[in-house]
Amino acid sequence: MTAMTATQTSPSPLHTPVIGWFEQHARDLPWRRPEAGAWGVMVSEFMLQQTPVNRVLPVYEQWMARWPRPADLAAEPPGEAVRAWGRLGYPRRALRLHGAAQAITERHGGDVPSEHAQLLALPGIGEYTAAAVASFAYGQRHAVLDTNVRRVFARAATGVQYPPNATTAAERKLARALLPEEDERAARWAAATMELGALVCTARNEDCTRCPIAAQCAWRLAGKPAHQGPARRGQTYAGTDRQVRGRLLAVLREAVAPVPQAALDAVWDEPVQRARALDGLVADGLVEPLSGGLYRLPLS
Repeated sequence: MTAMTATQTSPSPLHTPVIGWFEQHARDLPWRRPEAGAWGVMVSEFMLQQTPVNRVLPVYEQWMARWPRPADLAAEPPGEAVRAWGRLGYPRRALRLHGAAQAITERHGGDVPSEHAQLLALPGIGEYTAAAVASFAYGQRHAVLDTNVRRVFARAATGVQYPPNATTAAERKLARALLPEEDERAARWAAATMELGALVCTARNEDCTRCPIAAQCAWRLAGKPAHQGPARRGQTYAGTDRQVRGRLLAVLREAVAPVPQAALDAVWDEPVQRARALDGLVADGLVEPLSGGLYRLPLS
């Protein structure tokens, strides 16, 4: 079967079943509730990058209770953001979120801007996050391409099992072509396709019996051909520098005073890897070295 493209087939037949499915099956997540506001949406988008919902939920709730507005976070040292980030992983996201909160406070009076260009100009905000906040918080029409959405489009529209490892211009063009014309419906479509990829059209063990567009899915109709592209990147953790960095940060998060080198040495036996991981944390601004061989989370 020929894969559907934007020029071959109108995308409209996909909108109603996917959005209708979402209305029935969307999870009740705190950042989807009206009271979350744009700041709640932004915090969730930072936390959900490469991190599953079940791990994000408790940290998100604690974060929003402590810092319900950007100015509340901006008033704290960046190290407190790193501490509150806990074990979500990729802790540089905490520093970027703190920097965004400072910029929102200084440039926009403490309110998350609604214009895509203003969102994109904030530190730590890339194209995906700017589009997601504009769409989910403000109901605007933007192509929101996360891993789940890219997988749904790859299968339903392009007829392949997995999207490329990195987002391509062709994917962005297709995503824009598939957007409903009306802002509110486009925003709903963005959320619905993301949820479909998270719950039904998953990376493994996709459940086509529950999929609202199975009858139109180019990949399913082609017999689900196996992935032919470059090998998909697997995520490893045990024994990596990421694991060492996590161990070192855990010591600093739990400490109320600067930590001596010996306390950091105790959490990882291999000295070369441990030193490399610590140097990386310092270079990334996640750890601040002090005189006397002491370390702490950053204060500025």
